[in-house]
Amino acid sequence: MTSDLKRSDAAGGPLGFAQHDHRTCMSEALAAAEAHCAGGGLRFTPVRRKVLEILLQDHRALGAYAILDRLREEGFGSQPPVAYRALDFLVANGLAHKIERLNAFIACVHPSHSHTPAFMICRLCDAVAEAQSSPARGALGDAARATGFRIERTVVEAEGVCPACAEKADV
Repeated sequence: MTSDLKRSDAAGGPLGFAQHDHRTCMSEALAAAEAHCAGGGLRFTPVRRKVLEILLQDHRALGAYAILDRLREEGFGSQPPVAYRALDFLVANGLAHKIERLNAFIACVHPSHSHTPAFMICRLCDAVAEAQSSPARGALGDAARATGFRIERTVVEAEGVCPACAEKADV
């Protein structure tokens, strides 16, 4: 499956584990989200923007209630529908992904185009890196074609240890 993963940053590693200018990463992601919404005639409300900002703060998946707590701290209200509506919008419009294994959300690192993400989740620090995958070209695609099955959606999530935690895991 590794051959199906595409590089996600200039250094060749999935963004999230790679060293990068995080301030620029966040500002570029917010600008891309604004452009995406403007181009698609979508309303990028202050709450939706704030939720995306919260997701962009770290390359870690956050649950809806953790997001709601941060929204409350910023004065955006404390009712769960506030967070869930914003998250539904972000996921539906390709600006965020749901990490099924964690029942949490993460900002998309490739919001400008349709793709099939693969997530690598560190079991020690909960960092999440997103890479692109092509399951239709791998063993899953071969099995689907052999049975006449058409893949419409896949969720690829791998749990392991990120580079920053590798030394801790060896101890």
